[in-house]
Amino acid sequence: MTAAEKKALRAHTGRMSVPPLLLTAGLAILLVLSVIVSLAFGSERLPLGDVFGAVRARVFGGATPSFVIDSIVWELRLPRALLAAIAGAGLAIAGAAMQTLVRNPLADPYLLGVSSGASVGATAVLTTGALSGLGVYALSGGALLGALAASFAVFFIASAQGGLTPLRLVLSGVVLSAAFSAMSSFLVFLSPEPRAAESVMFWLLGSVAGATWVKLPFVFVIVALALVSLLAIHGWLDAMSAGEETAHSLGVPVRGLRISLFVLQAVTVGAVVAVAGGIGFSGLIAPHLARLVVGARHRVMLPVAALGGALFVVLVDTISRVLVSPQEMPLGVVTGIVGAPVFLILMGRARYSFGGQN
Repeated sequence: MTAAEKKALRAHTGRMSVPPLLLTAGLAILLVLSVIVSLAFGSERLPLGDVFGAVRARVFGGATPSFVIDSIVWELRLPRALLAAIAGAGLAIAGAAMQTLVRNPLADPYLLGVSSGASVGATAVLTTGALSGLGVYALSGGALLGALAASFAVFFIASAQGGLTPLRLVLSGVVLSAAFSAMSSFLVFLSPEPRAAESVMFWLLGSVAGATWVKLPFVFVIVALALVSLLAIHGWLDAMSAGEETAHSLGVPVRGLRISLFVLQAVTVGAVVAVAGGIGFSGLIAPHLARLVVGARHRVMLPVAALGGALFVVLVDTISRVLVSPQEMPLGVVTGIVGAPVFLILMGRARYSFGGQN
């Protein structure tokens, strides 16, 4: 690698304005506290002391405040809070992978049509009763199949048009997203179920209300594997985001890395959308903010982004239960209200480049 390439790579990764270990530990502690505090909020407000008592009794043993509080906290709200955290972390990780893949810090994990494809699968289940043999897993299974089908469609179309370049991936994803959205609307239009549109819309805007302990292991394993995989190749990711020529000069298999990032983000987003629907802005804001705080080195940026995304969605889920209690807002509504102005402020204050792009 030439001196100029080394200088470019150092300029890209930047210096960390906050000690990463301290920030990561702080975010982890704040996330745990936010999850516990969120257990007090819902259609039935619980005293915070009783919530801490129920959690302490389950973790360390001892008497619970009451059977009812224990059931609400442990069987209903804790799986929901954990799913929100896992979904937020997964979207942040997928967002970071997407931004590296297309070399644009404004890229969103839904950019390649994964969410729209998942919506087709979920809409088909809700409106036609497809995959009813899967029982409670029918909706998640349909959404995951739709997400993977959309990902493969984008992959093969971009490849057939001349290769997996960032521009071809983005254009293919945008075009297919419009087509998949039209298919979802068509399925709703044909459905004889009068409440089909309401059910589909609520799911598309995101919700973790249906969280159970059974649903957590699958999506947790996917998100954890995605994070570990990206951390294992953090050096390649740094070189890739600094520019294709720099990556080639460092011996990075650019095409193979692009394919791997594409598959990883598709599976991660598909798994999250399958259990939580479409949750906007988390995958865009969290990695973007992490780069501003700790720099663009993936080894430190990815854990910060994952924790930030998890914290963001947990807080959003808590807000969604409080604003219109005893009803609740879809998560996508709250993330849009909160996320849009926050991102505009961040974008206006940002003064860093991503692989040479301002």
